[in-house]
Amino acid sequence: MSGFVFTGGGTGGHLLPAIAVARALEAERPGVAVTFLGPANRGERRAVEAAGLPFEEVPAAAIRGRSPVGLLRSLLTLLRGTVIALRHLRRLRPAAVFSTGGYGSFPVSLAAWLLRRPLVVFLPDVVPGLAVRVEQRLATRIATSTPRALDHLPAGKTAVTGYPVRPEFFALDRVAARAALGIPPADSLVVVAGASQGARAINEAVFAGLESLLHRAYLVHVTGDAGYAEAARRRDALPPALRERYLPAAFRDDLPAVMLAADLGVFRAGASILGELPAAALPAILVPGTFAGGHQRDNARWLTDHGAARLVEEADLAALPGLVAGLLDDPAALAAMREASAALARPDAAAAIARILLEVAK
Repeated sequence: MSGFVFTGGGTGGHLLPAIAVARALEAERPGVAVTFLGPANRGERRAVEAAGLPFEEVPAAAIRGRSPVGLLRSLLTLLRGTVIALRHLRRLRPAAVFSTGGYGSFPVSLAAWLLRRPLVVFLPDVVPGLAVRVEQRLATRIATSTPRALDHLPAGKTAVTGYPVRPEFFALDRVAARAALGIPPADSLVVVAGASQGARAINEAVFAGLESLLHRAYLVHVTGDAGYAEAARRRDALPPALRERYLPAAFRDDLPAVMLAADLGVFRAGASILGELPAAALPAILVPGTFAGGHQRDNARWLTDHGAARLVEEADLAALPGLVAGLLDDPAALAAMREASAALARPDAAAAIARILLEVAK
């Protein structure tokens, strides 16, 4: 069997499942070649190559919300990207192509369809964005994170697999993770992570209520690159007893361990929360972004409807410290949320998608 080509891009919610499925595919077929094709303008190359996968750049551009001139430029970029993708696919001759959506996936997915290569498309979110709405028509098979997504996808070729997460979520121990972070057994730990790029509104809400939050819990704060300097400045200005309880970082490679160790999380509602929060059995406060068509609200509602999370609008973030304290002071509510979250976990999601890829490649 020849190798596979993976594509996707735009956010971590598209890259992380691709990496997880690549690992699962390699476990099913040791030595199989997986090459990632996609844009490299938002850290895709760094993330993919850090996972040990070869990366070839294929330009792409978003078209949502563009001015007429911007739309024309984006369409020309997509055309150029498709030509480059055709060249790569003719050279690599993959047994199948796997797309995790996002605008970065479209040139490669279109090239796969033009060359009649089997195409498996994964919808990470509850509601498809523009790329997946088009790619579902090109796809041989479709996989998706939640049953609710079936309302938007062709039932005959769609399987609900769950959202693939990094295997560390199921290999690590909560007690050991807390000990590694230096969190005393009797203390609470809250993790705040806006997204792979950070979230300015969430960061500012944390800064505004920082001391009250730290009086109640240790705080791991993943700020993104843009927010880290301010977080470091505020940490240095804290009283010594609180300073050691504030753990800001621009990015953390060990986020699975942090989430397993935490008692409560505050996150955006990108696609990754659909897999990572259940995998960590982590209760959460979700703050959906209003960008990209507002799809994050649908993701948040999936978890809140199942009792695993609470939804807070960005306009109401001033209340965040009080909401965090209220949940930490209600162990019964946290335990119920943790149980509800764990019930949604799909540890076999990556392996299920790998098996679909192997089936279409025959």
